[in-house]
Amino acid sequence: MQIKSKLPNVGTTIFTVMSALATEHKAVNLGQGFPDYPMSEELTAKVAEAMRNGHNQYAPMPGLIGLRESIAEKVEFLYKTKINPDTEITITPGGTYAIYSSLTTILQPGDEVILFEPAYDSYIPNIEINGAKAVPLPLTYPDYKIDWDLVRSSITAKTKAILINSPHNPTGSVLDKNDIAELKSIVAGTELFIVSDEVYEHLIYDELPHESMLKYPELFERSFVNFSFGKTYHCTGWKLGYCIAPAAFTKEFRKVHQFNCFSCFTPAQVALAEYLKNKDAYLSLPRFMQQKRDYFIELMKNTKFDLLSTSGSYFICASYGRISEESDKDLAIRLTKEAGVATIPLSAFYHNQKDDKVVRFCFSKQNRTLQQAVERLMKI
Repeated sequence: MQIKSKLPNVGTTIFTVMSALATEHKAVNLGQGFPDYPMSEELTAKVAEAMRNGHNQYAPMPGLIGLRESIAEKVEFLYKTKINPDTEITITPGGTYAIYSSLTTILQPGDEVILFEPAYDSYIPNIEINGAKAVPLPLTYPDYKIDWDLVRSSITAKTKAILINSPHNPTGSVLDKNDIAELKSIVAGTELFIVSDEVYEHLIYDELPHESMLKYPELFERSFVNFSFGKTYHCTGWKLGYCIAPAAFTKEFRKVHQFNCFSCFTPAQVALAEYLKNKDAYLSLPRFMQQKRDYFIELMKNTKFDLLSTSGSYFICASYGRISEESDKDLAIRLTKEAGVATIPLSAFYHNQKDDKVVRFCFSKQNRTLQQAVERLMKI
């Protein structure tokens, strides 16, 4: 028997490939985006306490109401928007799942979704598995901004949604006020949905504001806005996130959700319901992570890599024109094997493997990890 693949063009993700290569060659892994430093002891203690107190059975399908209430309070504090915790918030097993469920909720075969490349690698498969067509548009190089005139010219009668990501993975670019004005102009008077990936909402630097869809009523009314606790609280292995959407959208989203995972890990929800009330735990994140970014930038001045700008996320990209003319994938493999440092080639984030001779580094690591990596890169 044979299976007719729903994703015939998809293989093993570059993150899996490079992480396995890093393990094989005992390389410093600056490829996959996860911290190598501990998360909050207070938060882990709260999870353990929740388990001891018997919170070990299924949570309600939408998530614990206490956690959803804490999220609604946080959204009102940050974005001055009132969200109904009962009808507009759903707890999910991670941000990627929330994005997949958002797309599955709205897409029908033949629909088109505009997205921007380089793009997080789940987007196109999420669209295609629903029988829809991805319409990838290139961000401008090297600042990785959206060409809004290109967006306008790419909209057709089949366009169902625009998928945006800010702060952006893999480049660290962020939406600004002009981007919001352009987006408002484009969607006004249309039936277009917005699927917004905001998992790095608190990892934004240089005192820039996060331009969330939740801040703008005319955008939120057509949006699925997706978040991750893992990125905020340094616990990517928890795979816990949430989707905020208008009540009518959320009703349909939950139809997909309830027949997939149904509910999420209860003890962590109990712990987070209380921990979210600690505003400093997320308000201090930009300063904490910017210090790591700036430390890495300073270290990398001693190498032949030319770092591009980043204003958010875990990541910073680098051109290697002064080092080699080889493809970014070949360089990434060679760096792992010969220098002992794993990166991600940026071509992996393009459907056509567009190669600008750029690799991505993750700087959400201990300073000693970053120092060790740069000492190795200095020899290239």
